[in-house]
Amino acid sequence: MSLIVGRHPVLEALKSGKSIEKIFVLFGCKGGSLGEILKFAHDKHVKVVEINKQKFQEITKDLPAQGIAAFISDRKYFEIEDIISEAENKNQKPFILIFDNIQDPHNAGALIRTAECMGAHGIVVTKDNSASLNSTAAKASAGAIEHVKICKVTNLARSIDAMKEKGIWIIGTSSRAEKTIDQIDVDLPLALVLGREGEGMRRLTESKCDFLVKIPLYGKIDSLNVSVAGGILMNGIQNRRRKIF
Repeated sequence: MSLIVGRHPVLEALKSGKSIEKIFVLFGCKGGSLGEILKFAHDKHVKVVEINKQKFQEITKDLPAQGIAAFISDRKYFEIEDIISEAENKNQKPFILIFDNIQDPHNAGALIRTAECMGAHGIVVTKDNSASLNSTAAKASAGAIEHVKICKVTNLARSIDAMKEKGIWIIGTSSRAEKTIDQIDVDLPLALVLGREGEGMRRLTESKCDFLVKIPLYGKIDSLNVSVAGGILMNGIQNRRRKIF
């Protein structure tokens, strides 16, 4: 079982049909979306336990939890084929996000949230040397992690090769790139690669990319947080796909 904390993550886990063992509510907690959460829990016959502050802190390990936490079934991971099928079932060209060793669960969660909002069909993450998709990532995703197919791979280079064999074009991100996202064709089945904080993509990953793009910067700071950069690029891709200028 995995722990999730916070109102959005718990509510979205309930909405997604995730198997929830038990929900813990801090004694005296009320207001906001709590009523909706408790109604969902009641309708789905999920046990809700009200506990004191000391017990709540022991369970949540002092994570910012907004007075609510839950134990859910371990996360189900998907295959790349499942993500491609998700797009095909919607009569859409696949749009996949790839994390190349992103380390911070806050960044991972924020990117998952943006990916879900931008209509990405799934996310590919590396099994090793990557942020754990734990309660911190789930909370940073505002529950979006329960609605996005995630594929965990052992060898990213081989997985990228497999995607390319299935007709997926790979877009990498690099400050050294000569083109921006609006200068390449995005009306294709594609995957966007985002590299590790402070380092970017690994050299082998970069060599697998069909396109490299950069985000023009106009201020004194020469870099963006990876979750911000990812949001800009995902929005740019989807806007152009929908011909919104």
